[in-house]
Amino acid sequence: MQQKFNILISRTDSIGDVILTLPMAGILKQKFPDAKISFLGKNYTRDIINTCEHIDEFISYDELTKKSFDEQIKFIAQKQFTHCIHVFPVYEIARLIRKAKVPVRIGTTNRVFHWVTCNKLIRLSRKKSDLHEAQLNCKLLSSFGIDKYFSIQFLNGNVGFTKFENLDESTVGLLDSNRKNIIIHPKSQGSANEWAIDNYVQLIKNIDHSKYKVFISGTENERQHIQQIITQCPEAIDIVGKLKLKQFLSFINASDALIACSTGPLHIASVCGKIAIGLFTDVRPMHPGRWSPIGSRTRIVLMNNDSTTEIKSILFELNKT
Repeated sequence: MQQKFNILISRTDSIGDVILTLPMAGILKQKFPDAKISFLGKNYTRDIINTCEHIDEFISYDELTKKSFDEQIKFIAQKQFTHCIHVFPVYEIARLIRKAKVPVRIGTTNRVFHWVTCNKLIRLSRKKSDLHEAQLNCKLLSSFGIDKYFSIQFLNGNVGFTKFENLDESTVGLLDSNRKNIIIHPKSQGSANEWAIDNYVQLIKNIDHSKYKVFISGTENERQHIQQIITQCPEAIDIVGKLKLKQFLSFINASDALIACSTGPLHIASVCGKIAIGLFTDVRPMHPGRWSPIGSRTRIVLMNNDSTTEIKSILFELNKT
């Protein structure tokens, strides 16, 4: 009789990183259909994780850390996890999982604290590898007898990004069925090399607005940096800070394309099957070979003097579909 697995995936960093971790859950569900899979993450990624059909439970690390350490141990122990996969290594989490006596604790050899907190160590160096981040994550599955090379196409097919809420009527009304709806997300909250604001202004002014409806998105905290675009491009619709993440996910899913640097919304658009135009540098470790979105309609544009021309060419092809 096959053991029933109760697996915790731990990744408490940003939205894009979390999305590139979701295929692990899909692969585990394929091999162990009866497995329960939980995801330990930060509150601001909750809606991302809950959109994945392969995740059975979200556990908030923010809420967990409000408890005393003894209460944290009791909480984890009561969950009766059989395995924990430390995708994003955090000492406090690794210590907690060991103290809670989770039987199988999986981590990489290049974190010294994993040598005393984990009992399944995977030799994995992300910096020196030529593999994509999503492929590197899957190396941690070897403890389950899953030890193979997964193509980016296969990983994209196992994201399971399907559980969207309906858009509010007012938000649906923003979309134009007679034009292609394009979201431009200029900032990254410091997580990536960014294209200059002036370049976005130039791009928007050179777009044929009879064919494309353009939306400018971002967080309210980023508004001061984006305001120049909003002021100089009145033809673009300002949705900065106006949609909660769950609605923003559905809005991206209802749109046609998104333009951004290597940041969360770009990865969201990609796994929604949209044209995801990613502005990247080719310098390691932020290069697209490691961090490109995994969706089949991703288009990579290197940030240089020809970037605007290349983006316009991609949008022209989009308009023909």
